[in-house]
Amino acid sequence: MSSATALPGSLPPLAGRLGFAGLLPQLLALAMLMTGNLEWRFAALALAYAYAALILSFLGGLWWGLAARASGPPDWLWIAAVIPSLVALATALPWALAWPWPGPSLVVLGLALIAALAVDLRLVRLGLAPAGWLKLRTPLSTGLGVLTLAIAAF
Repeated sequence: MSSATALPGSLPPLAGRLGFAGLLPQLLALAMLMTGNLEWRFAALALAYAYAALILSFLGGLWWGLAARASGPPDWLWIAAVIPSLVALATALPWALAWPWPGPSLVVLGLALIAALAVDLRLVRLGLAPAGWLKLRTPLSTGLGVLTLAIAAF
């Protein structure tokens, strides 16, 4: 692959385009909330919650894949890879127990998405993530985390 067709590092441009397109569902949910249409409110909150939980779990899957392809990955990485799915599942408990939902769950998911960058940073420092990983992961995790927190504020 030539440097003219790649993002800085080794990730292809398609990864960047698809990654940033992944912010669209959360932007749509926020736009739905901002209209003030009460009929759309629950759908927008449910969409935002489900998408944030899904993407957080997806991040764990990415880390699992990086661990699986590494030669002798550190034990902490296997543990870190399952935590996002467990956090996502735990954020469903308030709904199941008829506690306040989805506001508090959205806050947890938004913060967890941003905190996931700590794992990504460590993966880069250990040479387990491809070049250009943080150039893509930083705006995506921050963007989705901030959007999720903004939705929680509604």
